[in-house]
Amino acid sequence: MRVLAAMSGGVDSAVAAARAVDAGHDVVGVHLALSETPAALRGGSRGCCSKEDAADARRAADVLGIPFYVWDFAARFAEDVVDDFVAAYAAGETPNPCLRCNEKIKFAALLDRALALGFDAVCTGHYARLRQGELSRAVDGDKDQSYVLAVLTAHQLRHAMFPLGDTPKPAVRAEAATRGLRVADKPDSHDICFIPSGDTRAFLTERIGTRPGAIVDSSGVELGRHDGVHGFTVGQRRGLGVDAPAADGRPRYVLGIEPVSGTVRVGPADALDVHGIDAVAAVWSSGTAPAGPFDCTVQVRAHGGLAPAVVHPGPDATVRVELAEPLRGVAPGQAVALYDGDLVRGSARITSTR
Repeated sequence: MRVLAAMSGGVDSAVAAARAVDAGHDVVGVHLALSETPAALRGGSRGCCSKEDAADARRAADVLGIPFYVWDFAARFAEDVVDDFVAAYAAGETPNPCLRCNEKIKFAALLDRALALGFDAVCTGHYARLRQGELSRAVDGDKDQSYVLAVLTAHQLRHAMFPLGDTPKPAVRAEAATRGLRVADKPDSHDICFIPSGDTRAFLTERIGTRPGAIVDSSGVELGRHDGVHGFTVGQRRGLGVDAPAADGRPRYVLGIEPVSGTVRVGPADALDVHGIDAVAAVWSSGTAPAGPFDCTVQVRAHGGLAPAVVHPGPDATVRVELAEPLRGVAPGQAVALYDGDLVRGSARITSTR
């Protein structure tokens, strides 16, 4: 089988490519150039787009003895991931750029090109498993990335390989060292790769500008002012810009964001409880929407945010989720992933909560 190994420059993608070679596949490594100014990005533990990362990927490919290429996807990444991220925050939503990158870049743009060039599958270093073509959680629960892969279609999953899904992360690092891969001890990437400073609010303000608005309590009383709703997300506690303490002395949290009026509503933690979720753009791992309601476990964040629920599939790829236990910090723009045990049944994009 001809396999295109996406090599980010980290230890996971390098070992995944090595395992594809060991399995007897005809493997070609490719590094995705996602930044228009890679020299400006900090490498090491932040992101996967710097020149340092590209060089690390090339060295790993050399050790494995496989052809290696760099493909320029910067324009596509800017449009489908960065611009989407900015627009979502401007609209008062909380997007997940890693999820969008998997959906639009690694398993849309990259896979489409790979299939056009005659490859059979794309191999990545994600921690997830495929069971009879359907997505499942990884053995290493702390590293499991099935949530950010839950947006993949049945077609994309049929052409995907996740060789690390059955291996704990420490064993992956040990294997990399045994194979002589210099990235064995390279720190994991974290934060948002296209915001090397880590200051999301400053990044958004530079692109959106200031849009002053009011911070109000649940009664509509103004408590303060802000420079833009893009500086807030539902469930946020710190950096609210409200000096006066609450009457009961309890911390305040962001309860809701109204982008049109520029209003940020804050209140106590228990007001964050969500009992129902409405979502759109549902994707089903099997390729077919369930015929009726079903029980499952839902997850609303990459790590944590799980609850049992009943999911009601609706028309036009909509879903209604009734939670058996309340969740907190659920925001429009996030994805809700639907699990049957460890198996991913599908996902959808949250539009509102109840």
